Amino acid sequence: MIMNNSYNIIAGLSVSLSIFCTFLAVLQLSRLVPEDDREYMDELPTFLDFIWPLVRIIAYYGCTRIPFSYMKKVDQRLKHNGLGYMMIAEEFTALRVVAALTTLVFGYFALSFIGEWNPLLFIVLPALGFFYPDIWVRDIRKKQVDEILRSLPAFLDFITMAVEAGLNFSGAIEQARQKGPSGPLAIEFGVVLRDIRSGIPRTRALQRMARRLDIHEVTSFVNAVVQAEKMGSSMAGVLRIQAEQRRNERFQRAEKKAMEAPVKLIGPLVIFIFPTTFIVLAFPIAIKFIQGGYF
Repeated sequence: MIMNNSYNIIAGLSVSLSIFCTFLAVLQLSRLVPEDDREYMDELPTFLDFIWPLVRIIAYYGCTRIPFSYMKKVDQRLKHNGLGYMMIAEEFTALRVVAALTTLVFGYFALSFIGEWNPLLFIVLPALGFFYPDIWVRDIRKKQVDEILRSLPAFLDFITMAVEAGLNFSGAIEQARQKGPSGPLAIEFGVVLRDIRSGIPRTRALQRMARRLDIHEVTSFVNAVVQAEKMGSSMAGVLRIQAEQRRNERFQRAEKKAMEAPVKLIGPLVIFIFPTTFIVLAFPIAIKFIQGGYF
């Protein structure tokens, strides 16, 4: 007993000393990392604020050595999913590493506490943590597309009214951005205006937005505007047609989801509701049979 207590005390002191040394090392490394200037960056989610210093350390010391071709693909993916102004490719790669380590540590302590630890989990848990940021990015992309498709007809209406009132196209976009609903589409139109002010032609700025978003409805709108400008057509007429078309498409998507709802309800009905209903109905009958001596 005395030997076991001594071993436990020594193990506890060793773990505490290791944690303390690791904390000091991380603190010293964080002082050498350049300050993170986020004045023109998007705000980080709350759950990232706690681990962001560690992400910055790994990104600065480890991820800068990753090949440029891989980082370019990651950067394009971040821009495509609306995260290009939240983090850079090195920081996203470091976030995946931190997620893998965090999942391994918490999973090890949780499963060891209940005595269910398996050495195979040394591979499974880090893999789950490493790929979780990809799932998070896909969820953000899905929400971004839904918000853009929902707000696109309203923005086109604002742009159309502004153009018909006598403003040029850039001024109409600025008015739509100020008066329209906030969200990812307003941010993208802000990027378009910034590109135009920096000297990029208007058509090219719109085409860059279409490539960033990669949404069919936005691409159709940009192509119609570019074609109208090349052919000298009435911009107000083209915008009104585009707004009406986008509104009809939004109504059709709502109808489609409404028709899909009964089909999606079949699974929960069969798995959860029907068995519960049968149990409630059959319970009194089963009690009567038992009391009557039939069983």
